[in-house]
Amino acid sequence: MKIVDTHCHLYLEEFSQDVDEVIASARQNNISHIILPNVDTTTVADLFKLTEQYPDYFYPLLGLHPTSVGDSYKKDLQVIENYISQHTIYGIGEIGIDLYWDKTYKKEQIIVFEEQLRWSLDLNLPVSIHTREAFPEVIESLYKVGPEKLKGVFHSFTGTIEDLKEINKLPGFFIGINGVITFKNSDLSSVIKETRLKKIVLETDAPYLAPVPFRGKRNEPVHLWNTAKKVAESLETDIKMIAEQTSKNALELFGITK
Repeated sequence: MKIVDTHCHLYLEEFSQDVDEVIASARQNNISHIILPNVDTTTVADLFKLTEQYPDYFYPLLGLHPTSVGDSYKKDLQVIENYISQHTIYGIGEIGIDLYWDKTYKKEQIIVFEEQLRWSLDLNLPVSIHTREAFPEVIESLYKVGPEKLKGVFHSFTGTIEDLKEINKLPGFFIGINGVITFKNSDLSSVIKETRLKKIVLETDAPYLAPVPFRGKRNEPVHLWNTAKKVAESLETDIKMIAEQTSKNALELFGITK
């Protein structure tokens, strides 16, 4: 029984001292593939260093994270676009709109998000969407760029049933469920009952959002099984079904055939 981690940042400094051990543990515990979304121009080199060391295990995405959007966004987009032309990637991400921390660059975030959505259409690649306190804005941008042709995942989905219904209207989109579903104050267990398993993928967002009983500690790919177990309980099915279907969803979405 194997499972795919669709969102993980193992190239960050939190793993600089023991990344090989973390990877070995993930493999030993049947994490079959790991998707690596980028953050910004400062993380690309480390991301590709890791993927080059483990080319049969990591699948890189490139994008500019919304919280990294600032005055230099045009230059940053150009840097990311240049990298895309030089590397094999499996999606555009992580991209989106985040109005939780700071609304100063809201206009620029929307511009950057929509530009990267257009990249995904041009390249026929999925997107990994980050949205925080900005779900209406994200949906508006998706409909502006092309809801019928766009595809991807709403990373770290923590929305309402109404939000989920909006996503269900988008034929090419999935929701990414991570350790948040195990948190005591989360209502995701009931919310995800409003969609089909064929619209769900699993993720860790490591090193962030570790599931119970590891909450507050560094997250790792191996902890994905705790999330899978909770999803199985929520949907009243067995973990084998969760692992098989979410992995199938992920591999098809990101065009991974090996």
